[in-house]
Amino acid sequence: MTEGQKQTRSLRVQVLEAALLALAAGALLFLALTRLGGFLIQERYMSPENVNRRKAQIFSEFSSFVSSQGVSGRDTAAVARWTASHDYVTIFLFSTGREQQLYSGGRLTPGAGGYDPQLHGRLYPIRFADGVYQVAIGDNSQLRQRQLVNIVSFALAGVCILLILLWYTGRLTRRIIALSREASAVSAGDLERSIEAPGGDELSVLADSMDEMRRSVIERMGNEKRAWEANTELITAISHDIRTPMTAMIGYLGLLCGGAEDEATRAQLASSAYVKAMELKDLTDQLFRYFLVYGKAELDLSLERMDARLLLEQLLGEMEFDLADAGYTMRRADFEGECMITVDPLFLKRVLDNLQSNIRKYADPDKPVEAVSALGGGSLTLRVSNGVAELRTRKDSTKIGLRTCEKIMTALGGSFHVENDGETFTAELTLPAEMA
Repeated sequence: MTEGQKQTRSLRVQVLEAALLALAAGALLFLALTRLGGFLIQERYMSPENVNRRKAQIFSEFSSFVSSQGVSGRDTAAVARWTASHDYVTIFLFSTGREQQLYSGGRLTPGAGGYDPQLHGRLYPIRFADGVYQVAIGDNSQLRQRQLVNIVSFALAGVCILLILLWYTGRLTRRIIALSREASAVSAGDLERSIEAPGGDELSVLADSMDEMRRSVIERMGNEKRAWEANTELITAISHDIRTPMTAMIGYLGLLCGGAEDEATRAQLASSAYVKAMELKDLTDQLFRYFLVYGKAELDLSLERMDARLLLEQLLGEMEFDLADAGYTMRRADFEGECMITVDPLFLKRVLDNLQSNIRKYADPDKPVEAVSALGGGSLTLRVSNGVAELRTRKDSTKIGLRTCEKIMTALGGSFHVENDGETFTAELTLPAEMA
């Protein structure tokens, strides 16, 4: 995983995990509640005292029914009607002495089977219209309690699942709302406000992407501001530099038009006007080259993989010859080893041509021009330095050539830096190199 990347966990996986967690919590709660309810039913509701109390109440109601309706012991249909109206009750009816079981049943236990003293308790005598019979009563109301416990446990388990899912979705919704607010603040112009979404999921990745866009906008705005300031400075400097020779040329031409006294004076004025015109041409040529480079977002490079030694030998050789023709001495120290560089040779030559033009304008011809190349750290470095002429110690007013060099070297994947302490001017070019 590279720097700046995050290990992501998909929101889909997180939602699935939350759902499984909710279901597991709901199932555990259901089991816990049903076991607790079963324990309470067994220990409290089905305690002997409570069971006997309920059976006594049932026996009293059944006795009242028999006496008030004049039911005979052989009228099992009437007994069945009564038991059908009483949920969870079982009646066992025997003749005196238990010689014969006349009836057994209940609404939930039709044909309840044989009488079991352990389950149904002892037999009680009860007077019917045709005599005394014996009856045993079974209380099955714990089934109702168990059903109630199951219903309540299921409902609470469902509420537990719902609460967990609501908590997770609420947490997710709050993150989305916070991200939306930060994005709205940035879109409203608060570019200094960072966009963050803690976590390692798609929302976090989205926040990082949006924040990267915000930083890109800030960087682009900064670049545009710097470009605007640089162009403003350039126009101001160019206007000043153009005005100087133009004013002089207008003066010379004015004298010529006013009529010079002799031919020699007219020739000198014309020659001076010509020199100033050439200075204007040089300035406009530099300005054209500057806008030719800076007017494009991307330079039209034709990159080639070339032997660095052979290329520098050719370019520096031409530069040395041209400087010698202009009265300058150049000393070189070439790098050791072999390497390959990927460049556009025409654009690299333009960089060296700009440096050569800078040397001709501001270098001291009595001091040698040093060109030292070095190889190391995966880079090829060329340092070109020269002494500054005493009468030309003023700074380059436009720096068009140097800015063009910086633009080209950046496009080639390298760098360009200059140093000027008033006595020595040094330009350093760096290019990525592949060791041979």
